[in-house]
Amino acid sequence: MTVLPDDGLSLAAEFPDATHEQWQHLVEGVLRKSGRDVSGEAAEDALSTTLEDGLRTRPLYTARDTAPDPGLPGFAPYVRGARPEGGTAGGWDIRQRHAAAPDGAVLADLENGVTSLWLAVGPDGIPVSGLARALDGVFLDLAPVVLDAGRETPEAAAELFRLYEENGVDPRAVRGNLGADPLGFEARTGEPLDFAPAIALARRCAQEFPGLRALTVDALPYHEAGGSAGQELGASLATGVACLRELTEAGMDVEQAFGQLEFRYAATADQFLTIAKLRAARRLWARVAQVSGAPDAGAQVQHAVTSPVMMSRRDPWVNMLRTTVATLAAGVGGAESVTVLPFDHALGLPDAFARRIARNTSTILVEESHLARVVDPAGGSWYVERLTDELAHAGWEYFRSIERDGGQAAVLRSGRLRTDLATTWAERSKKLARRREPVTGVSEFPLLSEKTPVREPAPEPPSGGLPRVRRDEAFEELRARSDAHLAATGARPRIHLATIGPAAAYTARAGFAANLFQAGGIETVTGGTFEESGAGEAVLCSSDALYAEQAETTARSLKAAGAGHVFLAGRGEYADVDAYVFAGCDAVAVLSETLDRMGVS
Repeated sequence: MTVLPDDGLSLAAEFPDATHEQWQHLVEGVLRKSGRDVSGEAAEDALSTTLEDGLRTRPLYTARDTAPDPGLPGFAPYVRGARPEGGTAGGWDIRQRHAAAPDGAVLADLENGVTSLWLAVGPDGIPVSGLARALDGVFLDLAPVVLDAGRETPEAAAELFRLYEENGVDPRAVRGNLGADPLGFEARTGEPLDFAPAIALARRCAQEFPGLRALTVDALPYHEAGGSAGQELGASLATGVACLRELTEAGMDVEQAFGQLEFRYAATADQFLTIAKLRAARRLWARVAQVSGAPDAGAQVQHAVTSPVMMSRRDPWVNMLRTTVATLAAGVGGAESVTVLPFDHALGLPDAFARRIARNTSTILVEESHLARVVDPAGGSWYVERLTDELAHAGWEYFRSIERDGGQAAVLRSGRLRTDLATTWAERSKKLARRREPVTGVSEFPLLSEKTPVREPAPEPPSGGLPRVRRDEAFEELRARSDAHLAATGARPRIHLATIGPAAAYTARAGFAANLFQAGGIETVTGGTFEESGAGEAVLCSSDALYAEQAETTARSLKAAGAGHVFLAGRGEYADVDAYVFAGCDAVAVLSETLDRMGVS
């Protein structure tokens, strides 16, 4: 029988406390073995990661990495949650989006876990006249409805009010959001939209429907245009302040105005960044409420949507994994409502299977993983608290820069916001092109033989304003060229992997080369001779030692056999080698030029 010491299970009691400097010394040793002779802070910097917005993530956080006290849930600055109970009562609101409403789809969602509806209404979705049919059989006093109707918001809201009255719904039981978002509409379309209808809806909601909000502050247009987390926060804050000004200038008191807004943010597969972003957003909005003279009205209501930017068209099944991580981050980050986009979102209208997987993602995380049992489970993490603080400062500075330039409407109309977002996206595109930011199933581990599911076309989203970008777009263009070549000729473009030496020498670089070229839709052929491969170009794959002995003679032989271009997987300078591919090279440029030489238009 083991007898515990008097002070409990003090496993480390006899060991001296380690210092940060001692840890750095161990890191120095590891880096030295990999050929990097750095010491002290430089060793730690070598393992740090640069993020957007000028942020930098270090490899280790300790108690010395201080951040402001986040407070408690339900109290300003609301970093740890807008509600004191968080989601412990039943998890977050599972909100499913519908851009079309085939018979039975809405009820199937509600009967199988969905708790609120987000309806795209108007020319880009369900017609206003079709709302009654879409909501047929729905208990409107139980299921909150959120509208996304753009220019037709007044008409869609009027129809929804009619349905509430027709079904005898008590106005005090109504929940949801009418979705008025004039600045978000302008960001999407480039067309200014009068605030007067939104103000009228806000007044009616405040007077008649205490649980219904009129306005949405949608940050997705800025995220989908390539913006960083800090830019998304700053633009949403500027939009929210613009709405407050419009409402209060129209005669609403400031507390009522705050009560009419709901914020919508993107949740990405970058788990910690998403958690920190949602926490920072609440802190920033609490600050706005404080300086507006309404500190008790600053609890931001958040709707998180899994990022459309991260959704891939190739190997769409991987999107299930991305949305699972994003949903986890949204829930842990404290969003009141979460929408999981179906895995086939980028392909068209989702089918019943995709909608089922989407709604079950939240259900599993709440009911089986028990993520909602603890309020703000990431709170107290040195890393999360520090990242929240740094992101809040980045968002606040971007907000202040927008305000200095005249506010959200002004920077939209001047083109300044478009330029800022495009600059951020251009930098990120370089990382994507060099596969520093990998896209699984697209730029890494593609499967050329897999058939992409076919879906009915989705309604065209609003356009004319800020662009919509996707992480996969550069590689998607390359794959489309390969597909067209396959359709026209019956075969994909090919490249021969010329391996040198035993498998132990070439396997790593052959795998690297296969991944690289297949990401551009180029089939890789191994084994046999170059003539037997049917390829027009080749890649040498082996170790540095064998390259020194055989690379030049092998390259010469390949060219004599008809290879028009010879690559080498790795670095160096060898005669008869035309180009080198290596980790960090511009994969998009390499692949595009290769397809050009192969005559793949």
